[in-house]
Amino acid sequence: MRSTPHRASARSLADMAKSKEKDTKGGGTIALNKRARHEYHIDQRYEAGVALQGWELKALRAGRINFGESFAMIRDGELFLHGASIPPLISASSHVIAEDRRTRKLLLHKHEIDQLIGAVERKGYTIVPTAMYWKGNKVKVEIGVAKGKQEHDKRDTEKQRDWQREKQRTMRAHNA
Repeated sequence: MRSTPHRASARSLADMAKSKEKDTKGGGTIALNKRARHEYHIDQRYEAGVALQGWELKALRAGRINFGESFAMIRDGELFLHGASIPPLISASSHVIAEDRRTRKLLLHKHEIDQLIGAVERKGYTIVPTAMYWKGNKVKVEIGVAKGKQEHDKRDTEKQRDWQREKQRTMRAHNA
């Protein structure tokens, strides 16, 4: 009698390969807000869902987004993303009047929104979107509770970054 563990493991390997393919197609970063990391000290981070329309999802899959000048605001106990531009694809939005800079609702739990309201109103923090990425088949936005940097803080950050880069070069040259 033949045993079938080999067949079962081959199937599971094929399933794993297919799931990895899906992860690489649907996973990953859509956009980063590098300006936010330069302009702000980010203290706490949250993951929020985004209420999007169908044409916006298709445009995001094509990598069409300008995320650099976006910001988040709390209005009537809800959180909204302002300033993110998603230009429509001509083929995907022929039947819809697309507004690329519309205000999009960010989806968080009530207790997280309450924490954000407290940080903004009592402590003077700002809510800044730092990244947009795929999580499964959903689009998520990482938002940070941040304080603005002063000019000398920005220079210090740049010096640290340059030093880290130089240190990496030296280590690579030394090990080679």
